Amino acid sequence: MTAESTQKMTIIDAWVQPWPADAVAKMPARNFTLADRMDHGPRMRAGIPLETMIEEMDEAGIGKALCSAGPLIPNDAVLDAVQRYPDRLIPVASVNPWTPDGVMAAVGALRELVNDHGCKGLKLEPFILDKVPTEAQWYPLYAACVDLDITVQIQVGGTGPSTYTSETGRPGHIDRVAVDFPQLRIVAGHIGWPWTEEMIAVAAKHPNVWIDTSAHMPKYYPHQFVHFLKTYGRHKCIWASDWPVLTFEAAMTGLAALELKPEVERLFLHDNAVSAFGLKD
Repeated sequence: MTAESTQKMTIIDAWVQPWPADAVAKMPARNFTLADRMDHGPRMRAGIPLETMIEEMDEAGIGKALCSAGPLIPNDAVLDAVQRYPDRLIPVASVNPWTPDGVMAAVGALRELVNDHGCKGLKLEPFILDKVPTEAQWYPLYAACVDLDITVQIQVGGTGPSTYTSETGRPGHIDRVAVDFPQLRIVAGHIGWPWTEEMIAVAAKHPNVWIDTSAHMPKYYPHQFVHFLKTYGRHKCIWASDWPVLTFEAAMTGLAALELKPEVERLFLHDNAVSAFGLKD
């Protein structure tokens, strides 16, 4: 990746989340087992100011980011972040169909977040709820996403924290959902590792399934994924960091060594995210 090429496009990070101290204080300790193995684990435990995220985006040359809520990060934190930096952050909502209010309340909340606040996707991290993506309660939400013309962004692959099962992240679940909802746009995060070949097969099979690289450093991309990125999967791969789990710097370092052709680089860092999330270029 050259300085000239990055100046000609806006790099989009497909997976970041705000990390406010008040939300972090409520997180279960087991969610930090992975962070504690990283150099920046202590700052994750303390919470990170939103200004720091934007500053680090600037330092890494990242123009925009899909900023998502989740089971542990409330929608209000995302909406506040987007309100403060509307030219840099694009909101992605999260709802839980397993609350006492039920799945239709979750559908209603999602519709409000999209219609009133402009959310461009629904973020799902099934491992935190210990629910596979084919559970019946998810299906009304998938249907709502099609109706609202938004994207489902979902964690796929093994889980970082050792206290959660990885079964929820098997790519075969995505295959089933894509069969049942062929109009649903799905961005599967984390390269699907250690089932990368299976994830590639699912993305290659379904026109509306993409793979993002969140939480993976370029020097550790599986070779099967790099081949897919450079060849027949060049329209199906999206760059992402998973900040603050992985810093922007770590997620960018090593991209040049992949020796991507300029057209592939643009697809990977910009165009595919625009297509997958239905963004205005």
